[in-house]
Formats: sequence, structure tokens, C-alpha cells
Amino acid sequence: MFWTGTTLLGSALALLALASLAVAEDRVGPPIRLAQAPHDMVPQTPMPSEAEARMQMRFPQPVRVGDLIGLPVLDDDDSTLGRVREVVRDPQGKIKLIVGYSKWWGLGGRPVAVPIEVVVILGRQIDSVDMKPAEYSAAPTWVAGIDQPIAADQIIRIGVGRR
Repeated sequence: MFWTGTTLLGSALALLALASLAVAEDRVGPPIRLAQAPHDMVPQTPMPSEAEARMQMRFPQPVRVGDLIGLPVLDDDDSTLGRVREVVRDPQGKIKLIVGYSKWWGLGGRPVAVPIEVVVILGRQIDSVDMKPAEYSAAPTWVAGIDQPIAADQIIRIGVGRR
């Protein structure tokens, strides 16, 4: 008797499963197709550089350009590399800080364009996190030309740092 009941229950479950498949087949429409771009297709929007991607992970916050002028730019050892003289936008739309770089405590010095992506703001100073002092000394001297100065009352975004 036990064997017959188990077989009967198994048969009932099998019939129920077949019936649900038949109902599911009635509801099925055309097959689902997933969209995928061709492998040789160039993206419409440029991919962010590594520095830009790291900047996005630093929670960029709005800051008034005028508040950046005069701030010291420090290296990893808290040595002053220079002070922000100006903030400009290049023809590609990238924002750059013009820093008066000097090996002697940042006094005087020649202007060097520093991408906004490689620095973070730490209170009333700027920390150069992705540009080392050797890169400052190797950087070309910035000359005003096609870069457009950003007005002191304009708001830009800069990464936030902490120690």
C-alpha cells in the first residue's frame, strides 16, 4: 500500500510539473535578445583616464575657484611645492591648477600646469597625491595662451583628501 501511495504521489507531481510547463510555454513570446556593441566600436563618450577614475573615488566636492588661489600645494612629506596662482580650463575642457613650482619651499618658482585629477584638498591646503615632486620639476613651464582662466566666482569640483 505504501508503495502504491508513493507512486501515485510521484505521478501526480510529474503531471503537475508537465502542466505548469505547458502553461509556461503558452506565455513565452519571442526569445530574449541581449544587446551588445560590436567589438570594434569606439565609445561615444571617452573613457576616463586612471587619474580621473581615482578622482571620482575621492568624492569630488564643489569649491569656489577664488578659494583655491594662494593655497599651498604639498607633497607626501608635507613639503611645499608651490602655491596656486590661477585655475584654467584647456581646450579639451580639462581643469588645471597653475602652481608656482619651486624646489625652495615653493617660493617664487615657475608656473606649472597641474591637472585637477592629481590633487586633493585638505582643509586650507592642497595635497599632490598622484603627481610626485620629480614630475613637477620635469613638467614644462606653463605659458598663458589657449587655456582659458576660470573666474574666481566659478564653482569647480576637487577631490577631498584626509590623513
